Amino acid sequence: MDLRMFVGGTWCDARSGSVSAATSPATGEVIGSVPDGDRTDAREAITAARRAAAGWARMSVFDRAALLHRVADVIEGRRGTLARTLTLDQGKPLGEANDEVDELIVYWRMAAEDAKRLGGLLPPSSGAGTRALLVRRPRGVVGVITPWNWPYTMPAELIAPALASGNTVVWTPAPSTSVSAIALAGCLAEADLPPGVLNLVTGPGPLVGNEIAANPGVDAVAFIGSTATGRLVAQAAAGKATLLEMGGNGPLVVLEDADLDRAVEGALAACFLCAGQSCTAGERLLVHEAVHDEFAARLVAAVQERIRLGDPFDEATTMGPLNNPAVAAKMAEHVADAVDRGARVRTGGAPASGFPTDLYWPATVLTGVPANALAATEETFGPIAPVVSIGGLDEAIELTNASRYGLLAAIYTEDLRRGLDFADAVRTGWVNINESTNYWESHLPFGGRAGSDSGLGRVGGPHPMDTFTELQTVIIGGPGR
Repeated sequence: MDLRMFVGGTWCDARSGSVSAATSPATGEVIGSVPDGDRTDAREAITAARRAAAGWARMSVFDRAALLHRVADVIEGRRGTLARTLTLDQGKPLGEANDEVDELIVYWRMAAEDAKRLGGLLPPSSGAGTRALLVRRPRGVVGVITPWNWPYTMPAELIAPALASGNTVVWTPAPSTSVSAIALAGCLAEADLPPGVLNLVTGPGPLVGNEIAANPGVDAVAFIGSTATGRLVAQAAAGKATLLEMGGNGPLVVLEDADLDRAVEGALAACFLCAGQSCTAGERLLVHEAVHDEFAARLVAAVQERIRLGDPFDEATTMGPLNNPAVAAKMAEHVADAVDRGARVRTGGAPASGFPTDLYWPATVLTGVPANALAATEETFGPIAPVVSIGGLDEAIELTNASRYGLLAAIYTEDLRRGLDFADAVRTGWVNINESTNYWESHLPFGGRAGSDSGLGRVGGPHPMDTFTELQTVIIGGPGR
């Protein structure tokens, strides 16, 4: 597969000529050679973006919106190819890949329309006859750094609103899903955006990502990924406008009055969508001691009956492989740590055999997990359901707030008052009541609470535009005296 970067409206190789093999987690086969860009390539992309910035910002917002709708049209036309590329490159089942492409289309159309409504203000002035205008202006060049778990929609969460609000973009994706990123960039190229408006540079994060974050030619930085990497990005981008959506350790709480069938359904989606590789995954299940055993038994039965690990191109498969060896190693570490601390493996618990790669992990349910186990305190990012027994609502709140993460939480209870009390008390940016942790809506603001390791700012709908634009005050003087 001929894979190239996209800079200044032109497909190109890395200046060094270096490439890396892209290997499918599903098959183990090499699916292409990806350019290994470096700081030089990133600088050229930033220069291209700066050249294009003034013209793009001056364009009518309705003209920009029409181009974003054209991007969505191209994606719709390539839906099947994009989904198959995603499954081969990332490993998620084809059904999930099709869902991601459908959501990708929504993000581009939504940003196009949100930009038309990005209005300013006409506040009162203290001067008689004087008028004050508050106008939203684009920052200029936005650097975008994105992860591998949702390699279409997470870039779109940032790139589409950045472009819609008048900025140009330099984007670097996670190396392990660069094939998907190049496929998405191809859609923008076909939509015929002006040269330099969108630039894609593939390559190692410590080189390309750091250059994009630190380079003075970049005016704002948007990052989605792990907390550890996000800290490095924040340091490099010090002094710039930043949007950081980082790690989570979202608890899914099941109180004694919960509808257990509904809670089990929510746990399946929370723990095993995208093989658990999501910042919104239910990283720990806090279950009231009165229903702990029954809930665990129902969850194990549901996993064994409904979660089918296998070839992600097979329609019967509901869960594919993990994306990369580091994630598989972390899954093994967290399971072993929990068992060493007294947890019991109820199903799964070890890599599956008989598959093309070592990245196939079965859905794993652990019970008797202590609250201080790695699986209950860190972001496993794998298909794991660590069940922790709790004594009640107060303990659920205490354990939620004891985490350094503050992204989201979910609670199952038939008492709405208790659900709202939980939402009032926990320090997370999002709370679901009687919905899975993996339930979200693309137009709503999503991000971590202040003071946590889950990020800064909000993605979703028009909300990134708060970071990607700044207010300019314009005064129109009154009549002369």
